Amino acid sequence: ENLGRSQLNFRNHRKTVIVDGRTAWVGGINVGDEYLGKDPKRGEWRDTFVRMRGPVVQSVQLTFEEDWHWAAKEGLSLNRIPEAAPGGVSREMASLPSGPADPFETCTLFHLHLINAAQKRLWIASPYFVPDEQFLSALHLAALRGVDVRVMVPETTDSALANLSGWSFVEDLSKSGIRFYRYKKGFMHQKVMLVDDETCTVGTANFDNRSFRLNFELTIAVFDQSFSGQVAQMLERDLSNSRLVGAQEVKEKGFWWHFGMRSARIMSPVQ
Repeated sequence: ENLGRSQLNFRNHRKTVIVDGRTAWVGGINVGDEYLGKDPKRGEWRDTFVRMRGPVVQSVQLTFEEDWHWAAKEGLSLNRIPEAAPGGVSREMASLPSGPADPFETCTLFHLHLINAAQKRLWIASPYFVPDEQFLSALHLAALRGVDVRVMVPETTDSALANLSGWSFVEDLSKSGIRFYRYKKGFMHQKVMLVDDETCTVGTANFDNRSFRLNFELTIAVFDQSFSGQVAQMLERDLSNSRLVGAQEVKEKGFWWHFGMRSARIMSPVQ
């Protein structure tokens, strides 16, 4: 790698916890009072972490070691012996680290592959939704071939610019039948994607250019019908606490709101 992580436009956005090299958690939760729902401005915090045991933990740990080496310029002496999860359920899964030092846009390619592979259902939950044209085209194509495409973002957000950008896509998405929801029960910060009935992802990457191209992220992909069914039930509960937003609501917004949406969308490549 020839990319220095001191560059201001790049950020390590990974959130991982690894215990004894045997158990790992990956997801959207950072360390702070607001992530425990203690910030009155944001209210209840809605996030998702996935817990893993077994050989996949070694992959997550390796990513942490690489990050540590970059930051501290030293190695770590850690448990590197893969172990099966005692008494657990065996699931096919993969850990996918990504970042601007990759020879390819790993995060972009992986998510585009999942969208293009969807046949029945594609549900996306992200605190920020700022796709570029190739992602918009992939989402439209999925909807036009009969896939149930739903996008869920929070009603309240910590970024006015990203919020306006998200609104700017509603009318465009509705043209192909994509449904856009806004989560009402506090601040939703999870990064989850469900594809059909047997594939899902939980990780740190938002659905925006910054996560796809500029941030160092970590995504856990699970290829298992039972686990994906649990994720589907989780997202169904979230959707029941959300409201469907349509093109008409956007059209009824005032002049300055539309001006803000257009301005924010122009800036979407750097959000």
